[in-house]
Amino acid sequence: MTKRHGYALLAAIVAVVVVISAAIYVGVAADDGEEKPLVGGGTPHNSAAPASVGTWVGAWSASPSGAEPGTETNGMAGRSVRNVVHVGVGGTAARITLSNLYGQQPLSITHASVAVAAAANNPAAATGTMRRLTFRGSPSVVVPAGQQVVSDAVRLLVPHDTDVLVTTYSPTPSGPVTIHPQARQISYTAEGDLTEDVTGTAYTGQTPYWRYVTALDVLSNESDGTVVVIGDSLTDGSTSSVGENRRWTDVLADRLRDNSNGPRYSVVNQGISGNRVLGSGLGRPAENPSGLIRFNRDVLGRTNVRAVVIALGVNDILRTPQQTDANKITAGLRELKRLAHARGLRVVGATLMPFQGHRGYRPHLEDTRQAVNAQIRAGKVYDAYVDFDKALRDPYNPRRLRSDYDSGDHLHPSDKGYKRMAEVFDLKDLKGSAPAEL
Repeated sequence: MTKRHGYALLAAIVAVVVVISAAIYVGVAADDGEEKPLVGGGTPHNSAAPASVGTWVGAWSASPSGAEPGTETNGMAGRSVRNVVHVGVGGTAARITLSNLYGQQPLSITHASVAVAAAANNPAAATGTMRRLTFRGSPSVVVPAGQQVVSDAVRLLVPHDTDVLVTTYSPTPSGPVTIHPQARQISYTAEGDLTEDVTGTAYTGQTPYWRYVTALDVLSNESDGTVVVIGDSLTDGSTSSVGENRRWTDVLADRLRDNSNGPRYSVVNQGISGNRVLGSGLGRPAENPSGLIRFNRDVLGRTNVRAVVIALGVNDILRTPQQTDANKITAGLRELKRLAHARGLRVVGATLMPFQGHRGYRPHLEDTRQAVNAQIRAGKVYDAYVDFDKALRDPYNPRRLRSDYDSGDHLHPSDKGYKRMAEVFDLKDLKGSAPAEL
């Protein structure tokens, strides 16, 4: 072999190595939770950090539950919407889901971004974290009425237990705006396209809603999968302190992250205030859709689901007084379990907590609650259960919440009560798959 041929062979080998390395660097991150390298992203605003591996999990989510009043015509036209969401688990990349479920016309998003917040409850972005989002490589996207879209992934170091800013800009009227109303978190708006503004100074508008955004996934080395909690206002966190992430699911996420003996799971909250197992609200699509209607979308549709927690039933008793048949409620709960089992998912359910003293309380409704709980405790509804009733009831009057666990309305817990709910949850119950059906 001549020296020239030797150099040519060496150059060819080097070229092959470079091609293989490049392929690894820009390999596609799978949606099924497998550990595969991440797509790099196509704009100069994306991080140039090396490719990452990990597991795609849900870091935050909220169920779309209705249309924002007053947005029927213009929507958020001409305004930047900066949602503040709190993630319980960290990662090295992120992607978001935007929903136009309750829109009646296409939603045009011409600019969207994601960033780590500079501080809690703050519209300013931490230095060096602002990333422009793309959708199939384009910085703009049109979301058809009744549909949702998922962004491309961007490299972004997201610490666990931190706030993240998700910002969108819509130049044209498109309403109504799809929201999650009981955010227990203040988000912001600004006039004009300030999607990549890092100072947050212009974000003077405030809202208690989450608009458009319904999920934030991260590529994580801290978690192996996602626990989805479907529930009502007791899961949504009604009456918990605004901006302090005191929902019981927040505390559960902290426990799972800090407990070396528990499964390595993230937690996403799919609670909707007023939600029922069997009945939905009005409208098409129905506002506040029942647990049975939304289970496929809000639970099975989440990223890399490993276990399901169900905390529904009390509103079927309270909001539908004629519904005093405990067997109908538990039949609905068992149907939710069946849907989860069809995907091989283990289901943990919660007993119904007391509500004597609440304006909707009636003695015959207490009988229905007790009958539902009896079936849950007898193992006739779920694979395992957490006894929120026993943990929070007044030992001297088990029809009431214990006073220090009561927010004052005799239905929703205080921050201390929410914390107690998470503390009594047996993390080991989340392990394993669905039992074999005979």
